Amino acid sequence: MNPVRDDISFAAPAVVERSTEARQALPISNGVKYFDAHTHVQFVAYDSDREATIQRAEDAGVIMNVVGTQRDTSAAAVTLAEKYDHIYASVGLHPIHTSKSYHDEKEFGSAGKAFTSRGEQFDLANYQQLAKHSRTIAIGECGLDYYRLEEDTKKRQEETFIAQIELANMVNKPLMLHIRNAYDDALAILKAHAKVKGDVHFFAGDWNIAKKFLDFGFTLSFTGVITLTHDYDEVIKNAPLDMLLSETDAPYVTPVPHRGKRNESAYIPLIVERIAQIRGEPLEKVRTQLFANARRVFGIDNKPFEA
Repeated sequence: MNPVRDDISFAAPAVVERSTEARQALPISNGVKYFDAHTHVQFVAYDSDREATIQRAEDAGVIMNVVGTQRDTSAAAVTLAEKYDHIYASVGLHPIHTSKSYHDEKEFGSAGKAFTSRGEQFDLANYQQLAKHSRTIAIGECGLDYYRLEEDTKKRQEETFIAQIELANMVNKPLMLHIRNAYDDALAILKAHAKVKGDVHFFAGDWNIAKKFLDFGFTLSFTGVITLTHDYDEVIKNAPLDMLLSETDAPYVTPVPHRGKRNESAYIPLIVERIAQIRGEPLEKVRTQLFANARRVFGIDNKPFEA
């Protein structure tokens, strides 16, 4: 993803817990075929047609993991997961939002500049409440982002990352990692602190880096960028199929043939198809395995539906 704020509330009413039965039963018994492991339909970019976008994903047979990037977008992700049976939530504080950051209007709109001018201090109590929610399936996106790093913010990113790893350990839920230009540092922190596994969102490293995360038990997820470049073909070909996930990272990195448009979860079949093409394997085999991978990684019961 990209930016967020703590001074403006999205549509994030009080969190309401579902029963264990409701939590365990995934929505659609027929027609569910795909899992978008990382999307941001709660962002301002969807304010004008959020319901229609979510409906298109359901019509395409896509389960959505709506990922928070700070306090309000995390709460909004949980709210959407409460409202829609084919949506789950991840909650966390993105590393760039631990301090002054790039302002992304797709995330906050023009009103969010006050937040991105200063960032957010990680509040364990707030995130713990969201993390314990039955519709929350992962902690994040969290990690390290050195792309626009200022030296005095590096320590804050590391401390916030460790705090979220400890939260994931506490609630026994997987991590949704955001790592940019910081794979070795992030892996060192994970090895020192993590008792859970998870997914490396929007993986952009080479095969040598990929092997390190795979060996440590983390899956790698890929976006529509694989329809634009061959840079990740080696990793996709060499990684075990049961260690791959598909994601849109919507509204960003729209896949071919929809370049120039806002991305959305309904496009996830294009990414799955491209993974199958790169690997030279049957589409149905790849689709079924990626779906099973997501259920395994995020601990989602698969009894109510067929892949």
